[in-house]
Amino acid sequence: MQYDNIAGSAPLTVPAVGCYGLTKTYGAAPALSELSVELPAGKIIGLLGPNGSGKTTLIKILAGLLRPTAGDVRIYGKTPSEETKAEVSYLPERMYFDPGMKVEECVVLFRDFYRDFDETRARSMLSVLGVPTDRKLKTLSKGTREKVQLVLVMARRAKLYLLDEPIGGVDPAARDFILSTIVAAHNPGATVLVSTHLIRDVEPVLDGFVFLSGGRAVMSGEAEKVRNESGKSLDELFREVFRCF
Repeated sequence: MQYDNIAGSAPLTVPAVGCYGLTKTYGAAPALSELSVELPAGKIIGLLGPNGSGKTTLIKILAGLLRPTAGDVRIYGKTPSEETKAEVSYLPERMYFDPGMKVEECVVLFRDFYRDFDETRARSMLSVLGVPTDRKLKTLSKGTREKVQLVLVMARRAKLYLLDEPIGGVDPAARDFILSTIVAAHNPGATVLVSTHLIRDVEPVLDGFVFLSGGRAVMSGEAEKVRNESGKSLDELFREVFRCF
């Protein structure tokens, strides 16, 4: 089964993300291969696939950190640039703060660097979590460090959130918090693209999905519509589709 239009009927607005024959190669090996897909604005969309399927490469291209080898990519109709970087909030797979920094210093860094950063919102979420802002990151548990970085990323008033494996390295309780934060804390009307291979955990929050394999979209669609039509969960479909690869 193939579901190409995540938005359902023809979108009334410019897609949040448009990939058209997008290709990225490292030497002779393609990380993305003629990827073509459009993602609608205002939705939470899962970028789902096994390790090595091209998820991180796509997210880095959208974040403006990599340039495609061929093809075209658009963010709200615009080529990735300094302008689009200001509208994108990116959570990498690995912690990028200096572990010697205090949480307070991380908050101040985001406040000074991003004009759309909502400091009040960030401090409120950190307080609810009981995160001590006077502690250095290296003195906190891995799960708490992950929460700090997620809070800062989600406290921006961005148009597109790119979250690369946000639940991959934390315990189940932390996963619940992260997913609820993604749903509740992102800027209303914005698009959230969540990259993960943990389909069962992330499925409840998804509006749409893209299955990636070998740098290509092998299935995409609206999550609820696909579940109703197939009688299967996304997790079940994922296992079925990737048995063939």
